[in-house]
Order: sequence, then C-alpha cells, then structure tokens
Amino acid sequence: MNAPAKPLFAQTWFNAFRSILYASGFIAFFAWIALQLRVCDRNLRFTLPAATVALGLVLMLAGAALALLCIATFVVRGRGTPALFDPPRRFVAFGPYCYVRNPMYIGGLALLLGLAFYLRSISILLMALVLMPACHLLVVLYEEPILKRKFDGPYENYLATVARWLPRIPGTGSAPFSS
Repeated sequence: MNAPAKPLFAQTWFNAFRSILYASGFIAFFAWIALQLRVCDRNLRFTLPAATVALGLVLMLAGAALALLCIATFVVRGRGTPALFDPPRRFVAFGPYCYVRNPMYIGGLALLLGLAFYLRSISILLMALVLMPACHLLVVLYEEPILKRKFDGPYENYLATVARWLPRIPGTGSAPFSS
C-alpha cells in the first residue's frame, strides 16, 4: 500500500529547502575552486583593469538574481529542484525558461565571470571560459537526451521554439514558449 502523498505546500517547502541546500553547496564548491585559482594570479605580470570591478559587481548580482529565479521556478512550477540528481517532476518552460533553455547555467556563469572581473582575476576568468564549453557539452550530451525521453512531445516543441543559450531577437517570428 502506498503512503499518502505529502500536501503540495509541504512538498514545495521541502523542495525549496533541498534547492537552497544544493545551490549553496554548488556555489561554495565553485567559489572555493575559483579562490584557490587566485594563487596563480600572483605569478602573472598583470591583472584585469580596475574598470572591470563595477562590471563584475553588476554581473554577480544579475547572475545571482537569474539563478535564484530559476531555482524558484523549478521549486514552484517543476515541483522539484534544479539539481541533475534531483530534477523537477514536471516540465518547466516558464519564467526565464520561456526565453532561453539554460538560464541557470547562464546565471551561474555570469556569477563566476562577475567574480573574475570584481577580483580582477585572470585565473578565475580562465576558469569561467573553460566551464562554458563544459556546460555546453553537459547540456547537449546529457541533459537534452534525458529531457527528450522524459517529456517527449512538449520538450520537442520547446527545442524548436526556444534557443539553447541566447534569446532570439524579438520580431524574428519566434515567440517565447508557454506552458
């Protein structure tokens, strides 16, 4: 006999707690790596220009806001978390996911690029540049095939309608996907 389902409110709070826990761990892990790489900056003869500090702050704030919006969307709409090992139960094509298929990665990379610019760190900048193609490969080789199998028709329509990394220019005939 199956146990009774948790009330939606309790499940949403549980998903939010798990999402915050996962996101905190993810951020701590990548921040630790980035800060360890700063040791390499001492051996370089130059740093990023001082003018990048303000840009870095803006990128960090924008990236963090986008990542938080994505997490909230997964919790409320997807009834799950953004973690690959604990994915949403429902297909999410809402909020930032209407405009681009991978806003969580974009937010995370913006946060990391912002940290590089804010700290004027060439090493962290190089880390972010290496992570970009790694994220692309993860999405193309792992996430998209799984989502195609799990959500079939709606996901195929989503792939045809919403760009992977860069939002389509308004007026090009491709309206944002709605679910």
